[in-house]
Amino acid sequence: MIETETKQNRAEILLGNVAIARGLVEAGCHVAASYPGTPSSEILPGVVRFKKEEKLPIYTEWSANEKVAFETALAASWCGKRAAVSMKMVGLNVAADPLMSAAYTGVVGGFLVIVADDPGPHSSQTEQDTRMFAHFAKVPCLDPADPEEARRMVKIGFELSEEFRIPVILRPAIRVCHAKQIIEFQTIQKLDRPAHFEREPSRWAATPRYRLGLHHELNDKISKIQEKFETSSELNRIFFEEEKSELGLVASGVPCANALDILKAWGMRIPVMKIDTPYPLPERRVAKFIKRFKKVLILEETDYTIEMQILDKSRITGRLDGFVPQAGELVPEVIASLLGRFLGRKEAEDAEIDKAVAQMNKPPRRPTLCPGCPHRASFYAIKRAYPRAIFPSDIGCYTLGTNLQAVDTCVDMGGAITIAHGLAVAHAQDNIRQPIIATIGDSTFYHAGTAPLLNSVYNDARYVLLILDNEVTAMTGFQPTPGSGILADGREGRKIPLEDAVRGCGVKYLKVVNPYEVNNLINEVKAAVKYTQQEDGGVAVIIARFPCVLRNPSVIKENPVKVVVTDDCNGCMLCVDRFECPSLLKDEENNRVIIDQKTCVQCGVCIISCYRGALVPEKKV
Repeated sequence: MIETETKQNRAEILLGNVAIARGLVEAGCHVAASYPGTPSSEILPGVVRFKKEEKLPIYTEWSANEKVAFETALAASWCGKRAAVSMKMVGLNVAADPLMSAAYTGVVGGFLVIVADDPGPHSSQTEQDTRMFAHFAKVPCLDPADPEEARRMVKIGFELSEEFRIPVILRPAIRVCHAKQIIEFQTIQKLDRPAHFEREPSRWAATPRYRLGLHHELNDKISKIQEKFETSSELNRIFFEEEKSELGLVASGVPCANALDILKAWGMRIPVMKIDTPYPLPERRVAKFIKRFKKVLILEETDYTIEMQILDKSRITGRLDGFVPQAGELVPEVIASLLGRFLGRKEAEDAEIDKAVAQMNKPPRRPTLCPGCPHRASFYAIKRAYPRAIFPSDIGCYTLGTNLQAVDTCVDMGGAITIAHGLAVAHAQDNIRQPIIATIGDSTFYHAGTAPLLNSVYNDARYVLLILDNEVTAMTGFQPTPGSGILADGREGRKIPLEDAVRGCGVKYLKVVNPYEVNNLINEVKAAVKYTQQEDGGVAVIIARFPCVLRNPSVIKENPVKVVVTDDCNGCMLCVDRFECPSLLKDEENNRVIIDQKTCVQCGVCIISCYRGALVPEKKV
């Protein structure tokens, strides 16, 4: 191994995810793979940015899903490369199988598993705690409190991984991922490691006979890592250690950073033990700290990972005894309230803030699809075609089809197809001809749709699958899909058309339509449902294809349709309520609809939403 360095002498304000990307580049990462998902999506583009700036031969990949990304990086590690995979926390569910196995087999080159958590949740179906997953998988976990710490922990993680030949999880929470901080660029470590795979079948291809031995080996690794954390001087520091107090605080990650800021604002100093390594927890070190106090408050997100590892709970309070909320993000206001109660401090109410909040008095606004979104037209069409159908859906922008009453279920990536399959099976059992129309995005279909669709064809389930193809992974930041043929670093790859993937699953009935042609789509949906009910029918697939207008507004500008409201409008508001375009507004004073021309993209689709014909193209008025 030849190691060289490129010195840096600059600083920049970076998003937390980009700071992590900088850490990967500085630590000599050779391979980085990912599947986009908020709050992790900016990590891989950050690596692409820095590899181009520094002219480094780092391999970067948007993978088909998190399992694929994980195994790609794992294999690179087995060849001696430093490798990283990044994903959001529910993505780790998809990659759980190889994670559990890799903990047993181990690694060669440093292997960092970056999993971004979403306490709240803000953009996820759960607020699961990756630190718990680390404990479950027996994989060490690092928990940064800010972007700079996340950058620094990347190198620590790689070195720990190589020392003990084990995957290491770096777990930034959303407030680390999306915070900004001045980051001083450090020396780039260039590791010249020619790929070499050392055959060791009893490890890399271990059968159950060898797995017990590997489990003993894993337990030994965790014990040694725990001992290392007990004595580390750069991790698990104690703030205000010399302060005399009957009360102490043990905290990790973002809650620790918030707690320290609040104590500083209050002019208070109590001893705070910051846990950087929630698993394995340095138990002796924590126990020694706790014994100094009558009571210690445990602050952590989202579950009680640290708290459950503390054997003597007589002096602690936290989630397990109900002092800390069992769910939800520990935002500064919540932590301030918890610290105030714990320290016996009565915080004076901020009259100015309370007054400002009261004056706002704005009704809550639910998220909605963008003006001109082709998915809105698709949802409107299926609801018009079969108002009483069951509508399973999936993870993406189109989950907002709930607002149009065209999404009944949303479980996980690919779940639209399997739920549709189960619904079809259940109704067929009782000879009920229930229309079932599932919706899934193009990126989600590539991610997790092929196996469920193949299963439905194989088992002769009967439903319609509408693939909403806007030609990009829109919700997470316009990342390319296999259907685009564009690679992570912008180079041209091999395009895999959706049609080929669908036909490869054995589907016989496939139509491709423009969702903006709503009446045509309604007719196609009706024909597809009829096909599913024929004796010689099967699964029917319709691809509703139109580019994301937010990403590519030029597709509208080529043929704009400016819509105006005529005097035929009677103020029924059916267009506002059922079509739910943000550009359709209610004029309270005149009790009629108006169009916000500032936000309207002039797609013209809303015309079909008015039963009275009061929405018309301007040129026809």
